[in-house]
Amino acid sequence: MAQPDWDPVEPLPIGSAPVPAYGSGSLADLLPTLAAGMGVPGTTAAIPELTPADRNCVFLIDGLGWEQLKAHPEEAPFMSALLGSSFGGTGRPLTTGFPATTATSLASVGTGLPPGAHGLPGYTARNPETGQLMNQLRWYPWTPPEVWQPYPTVFQLADRAGVHTAQVSAPHFQNTPLTKIALSGGTFHGRLTGEGRMDLAAEQLAAGDRSLVYTYYSEVDGNGHRYGVDSDAWRGQLMYVDRLVQRLAEQLPPRTALYVTADHGMLDIPFGPEHRIDFDEDWELRAGVALLGGEGRARHVYAVPGAASDVLAVWREVLGEQFWVAGRDEAVAAGWFGPKVDERVLGRVGDVVAAARDDMLIIASEREPKESVLVGNHGSMTPVEQLVPLLQVRS
Repeated sequence: MAQPDWDPVEPLPIGSAPVPAYGSGSLADLLPTLAAGMGVPGTTAAIPELTPADRNCVFLIDGLGWEQLKAHPEEAPFMSALLGSSFGGTGRPLTTGFPATTATSLASVGTGLPPGAHGLPGYTARNPETGQLMNQLRWYPWTPPEVWQPYPTVFQLADRAGVHTAQVSAPHFQNTPLTKIALSGGTFHGRLTGEGRMDLAAEQLAAGDRSLVYTYYSEVDGNGHRYGVDSDAWRGQLMYVDRLVQRLAEQLPPRTALYVTADHGMLDIPFGPEHRIDFDEDWELRAGVALLGGEGRARHVYAVPGAASDVLAVWREVLGEQFWVAGRDEAVAAGWFGPKVDERVLGRVGDVVAAARDDMLIIASEREPKESVLVGNHGSMTPVEQLVPLLQVRS
C-alpha cells in the first residue's frame, strides 16, 4: 500500500508556550508590591527589585509594548532613556498575563490577581450561568460586576489602610463596570486631556503622606488597532505620550516612585488568507463549535456538548503548527491563566484555547466585522504582545 505524500502536522507542544511570569514579574504583581511597601495589610511584595516609596504612581499606556518602545527611540526619547530603569533597574520587562488584552490586563493590575483568579480570561468569554458570550471590555450583556469579579482591588485595600488613593483617567471611564471591579477605591478624577491628567496625578500624589495614584492613556492602542504600529498616526501618539510621561515626571512630589507600564504590546497582521483564517468561512473549524470567544490571536472555543475532544483534534490539525492549541485542562495545568483557576472561572475558559505563535489571526468576518479588519492586534504569548515596560522615575 502506497504511503501518503504528506507529513502529518506536528502541533506545537503546549510546554513550548512562554507562560507569563505570574508571582514574580507580571502585571498582577505590580500593585501588591507597591502597596506592601506602604504597609498595606493583605498585600505582598512579589517583585523584590522594586524599592518601597511613600508615594507611588502607575501610568498605564494602553498598547505600548516593550519591543515597540525599544524600536522607536527617536519618537520616545524620554521613555527610551528610562529603559535601563525598567523592573527596578534591571532593564527587564514585565509580562502581562494571558491573554494579553486590555480587560484581562486591567483586572490583573487593579486586583493584583492573575486571570484565573479575577475571572476575566479574555476579550469575550462564555458566562456559564447564561451560556452567552460576555464582552468583558464593554460589559455586554449586563452581568453584576461584583458577582463576576468578587475580590477587592488593591486600591480598596490601600484606601482602607489610610493611603491617599486616586484614579485619574478620561471621565467616561468613571462608572464603567470594568472600572468598578478592577480600578475602584479612593476617588476617581476625570480629565479629558492628557496634560490635565498628568497635572492632576501629580497633585493627587502630593495630597497624602502615603499616596497611590493610577492614571491611564488609551490612544496609542487605538491608533495601533486602526492604522498599525508601523503608521505615522501611531508614531504621533507615541511622541505625544512620551511628552506626557516627561510632564508628569517633572512634577513628582518628594518621596515618589513613578512607574510607566502597559497592558500589552501589539503587532500588525497582514491582510489575506495566509495570515487571517476566517472562522465564519471555514467549515472544519466551525464543526462542533457552539461559541467562538476571545479575539483573533487568543481564542476561547466552546464546543457543543460531547464534541470537545473532536474540536480539539481538528483545531490542532488545522492550526497546530502556527498556534498553541490546548484543551481547557491542558491550558489550566500549563499555567496559562495563573498558578490556579478558581472554580467559578473554569467554565469561562474555552473547551479549546488557541494562542497564536506566528503572525496569524482567526477572524470571524460575520460575527466580528469590526474586529476582523483591525490592522494591529494582540492577545497571545509572544514577546511582542506579552512584554511591557516598567519604567521608573523617583524623586
